[in-house]
Amino acid sequence: MEQIGIDRLTGLIAFSRAASLGSYTAAARALSVSPSAVSKSIQRLEERLGLKLFARTTRSLTLTPEGRVLHDRAIRLLRDAEEIEQVAATVRGEPAGPVKLAAPSPIALHILAPKLALFRERYPKITVDLRVSDTMSDLIQEGIDVAIRIGSPEDSRLIARRLGPNKAGAFASPAYLAKRGAPHRVEDLEGHDCVNVRHYNSGQLLRWPFQVGNRTVEVLPTAGVVVDNTEAVTVAVAGGAGIGLSPTYVAAPYVARGELLPVLTEYWADRGAITALWSESRRGNPNVTAFVAFLREIFTDPPAWDRIQAQN
Repeated sequence: MEQIGIDRLTGLIAFSRAASLGSYTAAARALSVSPSAVSKSIQRLEERLGLKLFARTTRSLTLTPEGRVLHDRAIRLLRDAEEIEQVAATVRGEPAGPVKLAAPSPIALHILAPKLALFRERYPKITVDLRVSDTMSDLIQEGIDVAIRIGSPEDSRLIARRLGPNKAGAFASPAYLAKRGAPHRVEDLEGHDCVNVRHYNSGQLLRWPFQVGNRTVEVLPTAGVVVDNTEAVTVAVAGGAGIGLSPTYVAAPYVARGELLPVLTEYWADRGAITALWSESRRGNPNVTAFVAFLREIFTDPPAWDRIQAQN
């Protein structure tokens, strides 16, 4: 039997990722290479096989019938290869080598990134690859070891561990409150300038959840400033633009520096839970075990950033 070459394996990996993720760009991001490298690998694979694997248009990347057949086989091959890697890691036992992480930008920037130096100090043989993205990626298809997400997974192939609440609160700058006064009831927001965020996918403005008695109410404030990024809300509010809703882990450093003050704290509500996810195939992987244990140290009960609610 003819031995399969490295170039052909590279082509199969690039083809599999592009087919699963729907674009060369997404495949390149998952593989940490350039889109042109993905394109060339797939082109060489097509030439060797004598088949067209994709029907390309300017807007989409669609598998040909032959491509669909080969994609199913390629997925099985790569899963077998990944299983070998996971078995090797488990046998090795010592945390070492790469760990690939994924997290939404606010959590990545405000919770994970500041702690990576401590993690590396503890596990110097592990190299960290952190993917910062607000889109929900397929952990298994993209080879992610551990992902941090809001809410619980619907994929039965994933193991989930709740890390802590995703609490959001209302904040304003001391200068704004000195000029306009602080709201004391949720209804008082109607008399204030507000800063809101627009969901980048749906285009809808965020409804602010508040806990009123035994029920959660959602308020759509009249906003004088609208942005499409959660962190931009916090920065604008710290600059005096009005009252805004911010995750506590984003606002906490501003509160510590005296740039923001919490308001309406008795009405703050949880917005789901922050959850760590990893695939069943990673069970027993020492790198995953080490990082998940590290996450449990960061997310104390209650998390340090949620203590700002008591500072009003």
